[in-house]
Amino acid sequence: MMRAIIDTNVLVSGIFWSGIPARILEAWGNVRFSMVISPEILLEYTRVVGELAAKKPIDTKAMIDRITLGSEMVAAPRFKKQACEDPDDDRFLECAVAGKVPFIVSGDKLLLKLHPFEPKNSQSTDQTI
Repeated sequence: MMRAIIDTNVLVSGIFWSGIPARILEAWGNVRFSMVISPEILLEYTRVVGELAAKKPIDTKAMIDRITLGSEMVAAPRFKKQACEDPDDDRFLECAVAGKVPFIVSGDKLLLKLHPFEPKNSQSTDQTI
């Protein structure tokens, strides 16, 4: 089964809006691929989803619980040197390297252009579906 890391922007867009990110989450829910996360990624998901849920009346606890229980958790050591322009993006590369995950799905142009470890495997949301 394909394994992938989902960037926070894709997760949030899929939870709160329709479109390609929602279809990506639906594909994960239908077990078309396995989501891989690290504790740092889960914390970011929880924080960002919680901030948006406070503004939109959507119960997101079930989705965070499903991600927690239904994803593969990997320990991802921090890089010694920052790899991305946005240091918050490093956690996705760290998880990919630590978990030997071949795909990062993101709409973040900085993350998409950077994946220095396997550039062919960073996919935009449009390429995923």
